[in-house]
Amino acid sequence: MAIGRTARDTEADPFYDMLFNMLIAFVFCFVIALLAFNPKSRKAGDIPAKAEFIVTVSWPDNNPNDIDAWVLEPSGQTLWFRQRDAGLLHLDRDDRGEKNSSVLVNGRVVSSPVRQEIVTLRGLAPGEYVVNAHYYDSRDQQPVDVSVSVVKVNPQAEIVFTGTQQIPRKGDERTLVRFTLDDTGRVLDINTRPRTLVQRAGL
Repeated sequence: MAIGRTARDTEADPFYDMLFNMLIAFVFCFVIALLAFNPKSRKAGDIPAKAEFIVTVSWPDNNPNDIDAWVLEPSGQTLWFRQRDAGLLHLDRDDRGEKNSSVLVNGRVVSSPVRQEIVTLRGLAPGEYVVNAHYYDSRDQQPVDVSVSVVKVNPQAEIVFTGTQQIPRKGDERTLVRFTLDDTGRVLDINTRPRTLVQRAGL
């Protein structure tokens, strides 16, 4: 009887081994698929986690004039169109009004009416940030109403400041907002006291 049991167990071993190996392979594939699947990245409208604050400087749609965003960060570096990275700041696009708001597609001109420059703060460097707007070039010689919004992105979107100022003429500069961050990214102070940035660059 003992010999019969041994023979039967021996015949069954390859079958159970195969089932066990298939189970291991299935679990392995499941774990790999689970690690590769990131539901957060598939949510519409998600803002990349790299951005801590987003500063948007905008002026009226279809306005022909060129307004530039200038931002001074705590270490003393200034972001502008010739210095698109300063400290942890990054300039998304230099919007030049009419000059760079259209493309030629299949022989047809496609234009964007939006006038805005977006600056992202990719880390939490404590200290004061100064956001200015400079009326760089004018096509119609008219004053321009320039708006600014400062949005804290993480851990959830929070509007820190919005405001609008009129810049009378080409060459003029206005301080749109100044805000101070602590080590945790908390906003300690917000004001609009004037501070010149463009002259520091020799323009």
